[in-house]
Order: sequence, then structure tokens, then C-alpha cells
Amino acid sequence: MMNNSNSKVREPLFHIVKRSKDALPTWKSWLIRGIAILFSLLVCALIIVLLTDQNPLDVFGALVKGSFGSKRKFWNLLQSLAMLLCISLAVTPAFKMKFWNLGAEGQVLIGALCSMVLMFEVGDRIPNFLLIAAMLVSSLVGGIVWGLIPAVFKAKWNTNESLFTLMMNYIAIQLVSFAIMVWVPSGSSVMGLVNSSTRAGWIPELFGQKYLVNILIVAVLTVCMFIYLKYSKHGYEISVVGESENTAKYIGINVKKVIIRTMILSGALCGLAGFLLVAGTNHTLSKDLAGGNGFTAIMVSWLAKFNPIVMVVTSFLIAFLQRGAGEIATNFNLNTSIADILTGIIIFFIIGSEFFLNYQIKTTKSKKEDK
Repeated sequence: MMNNSNSKVREPLFHIVKRSKDALPTWKSWLIRGIAILFSLLVCALIIVLLTDQNPLDVFGALVKGSFGSKRKFWNLLQSLAMLLCISLAVTPAFKMKFWNLGAEGQVLIGALCSMVLMFEVGDRIPNFLLIAAMLVSSLVGGIVWGLIPAVFKAKWNTNESLFTLMMNYIAIQLVSFAIMVWVPSGSSVMGLVNSSTRAGWIPELFGQKYLVNILIVAVLTVCMFIYLKYSKHGYEISVVGESENTAKYIGINVKKVIIRTMILSGALCGLAGFLLVAGTNHTLSKDLAGGNGFTAIMVSWLAKFNPIVMVVTSFLIAFLQRGAGEIATNFNLNTSIADILTGIIIFFIIGSEFFLNYQIKTTKSKKEDK
């Protein structure tokens, strides 16, 4: 019989090893992401040739033109970036705490609905600056309530926050749909421009730019969130709770209080995004007002590793792809699905590159040499 003790165990040729924290320098991390984007563009070019017979260079030119083709398109890009970044900033504290808030979409809708109630019902009965202030406060309160409900249930009874916040999204959608049905008896699912003649509740233009106020608010918010998470006591407590609740409890941190406080902040910022969409962007309301940014924001925050400054870059990339995808569909008379496919491929490669940032592949030979 074979002596098992003397038999050699053949090791696999490849080993996947987790990198130590901060093992890669910053320039290498961005180089890997750049290579991933390059490969994604090559795959997109191949698909374009096979499915549409279009010149890939023309399609990629349209991708750039969708964001930088005119002054209007550039400002639309900045507005899309600002709204996505605002919602990404909102979910980041919760995600850093490992509270999986999937309800940003609903929190934004409730914030928008609270603003629209005042905008539609009060209109020009009070001075515009008072109306806008009341809309802002109501949106913040609405977002806070919608974020606070799952937070309290999580803190008190340890419910599943992912399912809870997802279900809150559907309730918010139905509330918005019901409000539109009341306001628009014709049965349309979308309201027209509200107060288009008086512009009551509309954020005024700044230096002739419709979206500049939104962009400046989100820029200031980004800096404040970076300081809050990195240098404040609350930011420290969020990090500790995210690393280990047991450790947090051991050093005297009130975990329940941190959960509730953080979700109040997250909900308030989502409510702010809803206010900006109603008062400063669309001036209308629909169940699709958030445009899926509540879920896209999760990817933006995760790719940036919960760093608000880096989120500016990831938000820009996503907004650029979304704007460019629409331009591709318009210029080449393609179904919008083609544009979505191209965007999905690029995002897939970017997410896939994170594997090589967190892990490295070693051969058995290199493993022996390390010893």
C-alpha cells in the first residue's frame, strides 16, 4: 500500500493572494483602472463592428460629444455629475458603517415629493425665498424620516436593513404615483412643469447658469463630507462601527446611537438631492425622478472606497458614460439598448479591475521563491 505520509501533495499552479492594505501605490492603482478602461473600449469597438457596422472611432467620438459637444451639453454633464455625487455622498456614511442602505432612491423621491407639495399647493402665495426655504426644510425632514424608520428597526430589533430600505423604495414610488394621480386627473404618470409662468419654488439662475447653484452646493457638501468622515469624532465612530461592532461597544461607543445618527444624515442628504431635482433641475415630479442614481451611487461610493474626493472622479466617469451613451443612440439611430450595453461593458471592466487591486495571482514557483 502507498504510504500517505510520504506521498507528495501537488500544489495548484496558481494561487490567489489578498494584497495587504495599501500594498499598491496610488499611481499603480489608477494605471490598472486605466488599462481596464482601454480593454473595455476595445471590446466595445469589436461589438460595434459586429452588430452595427459602424466605425468604432465615430461611435467613440459621439461618446465624447455627448458631454463636451456644446456648452449646454457640458453644463448638463456637470448637473448629472452633481446629482449623482450628492446621492453618493448620502449613502457613503451608512455604507462605511456597513449599514447597507439600499433605499436612497426612495429617500430622494420622498424629499422631492415634500418639496412638490409646497411648490404645487402654496405656489406664489408667499415670497419665493420663503417658499424655497420651506421646500428645503420639508425635503430634509422627509428624507430623514424615510431613513430613520429602517435605522430605528435595525438599532432596536436588528432587522435586515437591505430588505427594509428596498421595501421603503416601493412605498415611496407608490406615494409619488398617488400624488401625481391626485394632481393630474388626466391620468398621466408625469407632471408638467410646475409654476412655469411664475417660477415659484424655482432656484434662481446664477450668472446665467441654471444648474450652477446645484453644482456649488454639492461641491461644498463634498468638502464637508470629506472633513466629517476623516477628521470628526462622528466620522471616527462610523469607521469603528464599520470595522467591528464588538470593538466599538468595548471602547464605549453607543452603536445604536451611531446607526440612528448616521441614517439621519444619510436620509437628510437624499432629501436634499430630491429638493435640488425639483427646485433646481426638473421642476416636475415622476416616480423615475431619481433616474436610478440611488443604486448607481452605491457603485460610485464603493469604487471610491468611501472617499468623497475620489467620488468626484468616479461620479464624473459614470455621468460621462451615461451622457455619451444617449448621444450614441441619437446620432446613429440605434436602439438605446446598444448604448446601455456599451456603458455596461465599460463599467464591468472598471469593477473587474478592483479584483487586481485587492488580490494578486502567484504561481507555485514564485511562492517558493518568496520563501
